[in-house]
Amino acid sequence: MQISTKTILLAALALASSPAAAQELDAVTFATNWLAQAEHGGYYQAIADGTYEEYGLDVTVMQGGPQSPGRPMLVSGGVQFYMGGASGAINAVKEEIPTITLAAIFQKDPQILMSHPGQFESFPELAGASKYILGADGFTSYFSWMKTEWPEFVEEKYEPYQFNPASFLADDMAIQQGYLTSEPLSIEREAGFAPDVWLLADQGYTPYSTTIEAMKPWVDENPDIAKRFVEASIIGWYNYLYGDNAAANELIKADNPEMTDDQIAYGIAKMKEYGIVVSGDAETQGIGCMTDARWAEFYDKMVEVGVYEAGLDITTAYTTEYVCQGLGMDLM
Repeated sequence: MQISTKTILLAALALASSPAAAQELDAVTFATNWLAQAEHGGYYQAIADGTYEEYGLDVTVMQGGPQSPGRPMLVSGGVQFYMGGASGAINAVKEEIPTITLAAIFQKDPQILMSHPGQFESFPELAGASKYILGADGFTSYFSWMKTEWPEFVEEKYEPYQFNPASFLADDMAIQQGYLTSEPLSIEREAGFAPDVWLLADQGYTPYSTTIEAMKPWVDENPDIAKRFVEASIIGWYNYLYGDNAAANELIKADNPEMTDDQIAYGIAKMKEYGIVVSGDAETQGIGCMTDARWAEFYDKMVEVGVYEAGLDITTAYTTEYVCQGLGMDLM
């Protein structure tokens, strides 16, 4: 029996439109820097509402935690994307590791200092605290910046942070490091008072945070996948912050059973209140925006305080190709 060209064409069209013939999704893994939480909400949102799938992606979120292997896995090719930050990206340049930052979801680093209510009226006055309870990383990074900006901060008052608030709670004149979206709520629950919060980003400490980082050789080979992941993640963040995020929050709690609804709600509220995701360039050019000027400003500031050596080509640490295009702003 002879089959007409028309029959063949109709059969091909039917096959092409069938679910079985749908385009195969590109599978990628995104490693986060901590256990699942509201601060990762946009990625879970993009999974929950099908945004990643719409962009042709099958995304697995690999949550981090203490001693998380996320960055080593990125370098070794075990994951395609990593939740990084400006400091890590600049360190990679120094170490000649070819990572590249594709987007900065957090315009402001959520790092804070906390003080007892009403003890200090301005950030420089924190220098008069009885002790500065800081982690080792903070002592070598943002504290170096603090004592350069305000010489009243002195190393003699440094006390290593032991990951519990006992020392802070016992001394009304102490200050302690924290994360905007978590430690203040923990203090309020444990001690019955809300500490005064000092966001370092609002005092001039300006690294990009919660970035999307990849290996440059992989991006060079897979630019379309990289572009789709960044764009879908941006859409996910708009929908998480300004849309129905219930399904995303259920995924967060499934990955991290210790996470609670009130902690998630607190995290979302603080991200909005302080402009962690939407502020600065992101207000006019969209979530994830990065600029050469902002990267250079942070690097120069850290060179001045002795954290980094001068002469690094930090333009190799990032690309602005996928961001600052206003994507998703209509979802606010």
